[in-house]
Amino acid sequence: MPDFAWRAANSAGKLETGLFAASGEAAVVRHLRSLGLTPLSIEAAQSGVAGMAAAEGALGVRAPVRGGRKARGPVNAADVLALTSELAIMLRAGLALDNALRVLIDMSHKPSVAVLVQGLLDAVKGGTPLSRALTAHHALFGDFYINMVRSGEASGQMSGVLDRLVEHMERQRDLRENVVSATIYPAILLGVAVLSLIVMLGFVVPQFEKLFTDMGDALPLPTRWVMALGHVFRSYGILIAVAVFGIGSLVLRWWRTPAGQRWWQARLLRAPLVGPLARKYQLTLFSRSLGTLLGNGVPMLTALHIATETVGNVVLRRALAGVAPIVKEGGKVVSAIAATGIFEPLAINLIRVGEETGRIGPMMLELADILNREVETGIKRLLTLVEPVLILVLGIVIAAIIVSILLGILSINDLAV
Repeated sequence: MPDFAWRAANSAGKLETGLFAASGEAAVVRHLRSLGLTPLSIEAAQSGVAGMAAAEGALGVRAPVRGGRKARGPVNAADVLALTSELAIMLRAGLALDNALRVLIDMSHKPSVAVLVQGLLDAVKGGTPLSRALTAHHALFGDFYINMVRSGEASGQMSGVLDRLVEHMERQRDLRENVVSATIYPAILLGVAVLSLIVMLGFVVPQFEKLFTDMGDALPLPTRWVMALGHVFRSYGILIAVAVFGIGSLVLRWWRTPAGQRWWQARLLRAPLVGPLARKYQLTLFSRSLGTLLGNGVPMLTALHIATETVGNVVLRRALAGVAPIVKEGGKVVSAIAATGIFEPLAINLIRVGEETGRIGPMMLELADILNREVETGIKRLLTLVEPVLILVLGIVIAAIIVSILLGILSINDLAV
């Protein structure tokens, strides 16, 4: 019979690992339960470190990792996602909350995560609900997370709520990563274009300056322009770089201010091609957050306030902030959302159907999926346009410099004849 590497938690919440020969995973589960252990991961044993790593990776449970860059630093969004996933697994396996938190402390791969979970455990052991314990770390978890946990405590379905939280955070992460990934290639092309211009004007063009020095006005006009640019770049290149860096720093500092954010985000929404994508991206965040909160029993007004805060664009956030007051005064959700003027007719009709059927939460999640697909499709279409345009512009600039130099060389030959 094959050996299986297992990882389990005992009744005190301590982790235990080992090997067990059995006909299959079901037999290993039965054996562990007969010992009073809660299985966390079961994997066919492999040799060496690879086998242990495979065992730790089953069921989404990660092994403690010591050292390395990832083992240091503050708790980040990825740590919160992993923490939530592991806690959901252990609660679903039947562990009590305090025991599950003890297991998480033993499994923590970062000291900061262990300190965070220890604080939560101390609060829970003192009789504080987990949702209230999380408020001490509001900047890390946020209103959305805390209210979801509170709804799980009220309904007694904590593991199910945590599973929905994990799904929500993974979808939000995937959406952000898709947007970021879409900008990498254009950024690389832009960097190559700038580097190519630096090489051409700083190193290539000056090589021909001595050749063209004695010709003066006899040089073709494009060649004189390129020579002048090369001379300016070589003589004042450092000053230009310092000036560009200084101006860029000032612009970036202003851009980070509330006024700068409002100015930039307002113009971004009006930009052709990019504006509709930015709006749909922000509305995807709002729709998914609202649908997830309503699906877990959070009251409508609370859900609207929290979902509005997930929107990063201040212009859209200001428009969505007017929805909750209208609903509070007895107005319909669909009427309040339609009054913002930022949702398309399809979205308004979906919300109307959801409100009339009492399924506004699922309809908001459906709307989020539709908007998400439209964002992904729009990004792909935009890239098919941006990439060749950048390549074409880079090619034209480099070709113009080369042609200008060739014209100068041909003019020398003409004078020699």
